[in-house]
Amino acid sequence: MRNGMGIEFKDVVTASAAKQIAESIRAAILDGRLKIDERLPTEDELAHRFGVSRPTVREALKRLAAQHLIRSRRGPTGGNFVASPAPEDAALSLANATTLMVAVGDFSLDDVATARLELESVCCRLAAANRADVHLKAMRTELARQRDEAITDEEFCASDVRFHRALVDATGNALLSFVMHSVVEALQPVSNMIIFRVRDRHTIAGFHERILAAIEDRDGEAGVTALQDLMAYIRERYREALERRAS
Repeated sequence: MRNGMGIEFKDVVTASAAKQIAESIRAAILDGRLKIDERLPTEDELAHRFGVSRPTVREALKRLAAQHLIRSRRGPTGGNFVASPAPEDAALSLANATTLMVAVGDFSLDDVATARLELESVCCRLAAANRADVHLKAMRTELARQRDEAITDEEFCASDVRFHRALVDATGNALLSFVMHSVVEALQPVSNMIIFRVRDRHTIAGFHERILAAIEDRDGEAGVTALQDLMAYIRERYREALERRAS
């Protein structure tokens, strides 16, 4: 329907109803009542079952798709299907949420540094025991990039993230890698953004060299010590950056 000003009015979707429907379907997926690749009822059937309009159902399905819980397929055999969880999608969602929470102040810089130290210390110990040549090669490649004077600060920060990602991958623990995604892909870039004007690239690369040497020697405790020194340096740069902002 249009009014005299040419504005088109569409059916109003009740957000709370769409949210409740999405949560109901989500619960059925998580507790196994709906199986992976199972086809959901049509929009008409869902609207009838829940006693709502099709736009409300459509909004609920959009919510589920945004959470990577369902996928759609076109054609005669198409429809909406329960999706198999993709670890990389879930990890990206976690990283995005973490970045937002740091941005709005839910996590302090001290929280960030403490979490990185404690979680990555576990990674150092496991990586020392489980690392393979492919992980060492990836870390060496990034260290060589960080020693290159010609790269930009942005390129250095990206290499920093890749170095620590390779360290996490070397643990051989899929669940830990998933949890660490938000630390490496979210918290670390935030840290770099804050301190890049006051940190020394050679110093950071030096800490990375010590970590790499420890992992190569399968000496987890030496890796933890190098990581502790790195995080102490980063904490000092946090304080310096904040003091500069205040002044």
